[in-house]
Amino acid sequence: MKKLILLAPLVAALFLTSCKDDRFEGDEITSIDPVKIDSVNIPKDSMAVLSVMPIKTYSNFTSKCEGFYGYDYVHTNEFIRNVTSYKFKTSAQCGDQVTRSSQINFQPQKVGNYSFKFWNGKNAAGENVWIQKSIKVY
Repeated sequence: MKKLILLAPLVAALFLTSCKDDRFEGDEITSIDPVKIDSVNIPKDSMAVLSVMPIKTYSNFTSKCEGFYGYDYVHTNEFIRNVTSYKFKTSAQCGDQVTRSSQINFQPQKVGNYSFKFWNGKNAAGENVWIQKSIKVY
């Protein structure tokens, strides 16, 4: 019974404490959507197996309310990669359009010719459009 009496104030404190609202105005993510990759920078067209090569992609975002969320990096077969970039949108007031870069660190595990397809949006017929790049791995 004494233990119950000692625990009562602790339990009461837990139930009477409210959650602190520490969010800032506009920092709530409202959506995540694909964003077209406008251009790609691959420093070299060949590289050694197991080495690392940075691949930079460039996309347009609306400043203050959008940003890079991540990549969908799909191995469609042993040597083909489909890359789609995603952006997040927040509830903040938007600003001007800006171009930002993001980076993939490509580290091939096998020798071969790798083909990359970077999502560049859809055409008038609603079909996916891709920027295609190749890297020979020796």
